[in-house]
Amino acid sequence: MSVLLRLVACAALAATPVCAEEFATPEALGQALFFETDLSANRSQSCASCHDPEAGFADPRRDAAGAFSRGDDGQSLGARHAPTTSYAMLSPAFHQNEAGDWVGGQFWDGRAGDLAVQAGGPILNPIELGLKTEAEAVARLAETPAYVTAFRDLYDVDITDPSEAEAGYDALTLALARFEQTEVFRPFDSKYDRYLRGEAELTKMEELGRLLFFSQQFTNCNQCHQLRRSAMDPAEPFTDFKYHNIGVPANLPGRQENGVAAEWVDNGLLDNPLVDDPHQRGKFKTPTLRNVAVTGPYMHNGVFQDLRTVVTFYNRYNSKADVAQINPETGASWGPIPVPDTLSTTELTHGPALDERRIDALVAFLKTLTDARYEPLLSE
Repeated sequence: MSVLLRLVACAALAATPVCAEEFATPEALGQALFFETDLSANRSQSCASCHDPEAGFADPRRDAAGAFSRGDDGQSLGARHAPTTSYAMLSPAFHQNEAGDWVGGQFWDGRAGDLAVQAGGPILNPIELGLKTEAEAVARLAETPAYVTAFRDLYDVDITDPSEAEAGYDALTLALARFEQTEVFRPFDSKYDRYLRGEAELTKMEELGRLLFFSQQFTNCNQCHQLRRSAMDPAEPFTDFKYHNIGVPANLPGRQENGVAAEWVDNGLLDNPLVDDPHQRGKFKTPTLRNVAVTGPYMHNGVFQDLRTVVTFYNRYNSKADVAQINPETGASWGPIPVPDTLSTTELTHGPALDERRIDALVAFLKTLTDARYEPLLSE
């Protein structure tokens, strides 16, 4: 039985008790915690609610303007789309490189330095899982004897002792991070990976898309969505983990639901407590393109529903055609750029405009980055 099947059969997805024998390692404990609904105020949600393993570890729900995840209270909505946690472990700790660029971290603004910090955030966020304190979260876990045993054996922490609540919470986040570092989240078995290993052939459209994607003459996609030096690297995450302002318009339908004012501007990277440079305003972390075809909606605010729309949006910067300035999902203009002063103009205005065939080819190539287990979703 696979890791995930064993987890589904054993972890607390509903009222079923967790299985103590599954907690021999931190990774196994993290598996159960990832699905643990007791870590939410109303015991109705878990990490998996917004990072569903059957949906590319993204949120497949579309009840909130097709963009935002509802909190445990059934009402609360944030202003950013929950990104996939697949391949998230490849992101380095949040830091500034020698060139002065901010790199890595978790969340759209990198405010969580690593996976463990990220894991602890939603549990205490009032509009997400909604618990009030670390002590409350640990006390919830202490209600289950198997957890008490696991935390004692794996982390030498007594979660029944209120004085060890902080240590218990740290252990909780470390276990979640260990689970998110397992192969379940990074199988590298997409059609593209199989192509690199000589196990699959790309169609003519997929191959054209691959050539366009890695071309510095035609699209420049790889300037932000390639980390390795070689396009044939078998562990390419398809992101440089840096931060860019690509001029994503406001999600106005989403704001009608979440109550955020239409004129509000998301500061992006500038909201990170470690960043105080106003030139970072409006920049967001470049997401991985692995599983991108099955983890929509797209952009930090979920403003686009269709992957082809995303490619068309980028094309607006290189095309002078009237049709390129129209959002195909709305039939209206793309809308104003929220923070024009920090727009990544050099990266965006590069190469000739793409015709419809080349847009389709890029989409075809992006679909080849889908993990094997999610390939059936491509036909849905």
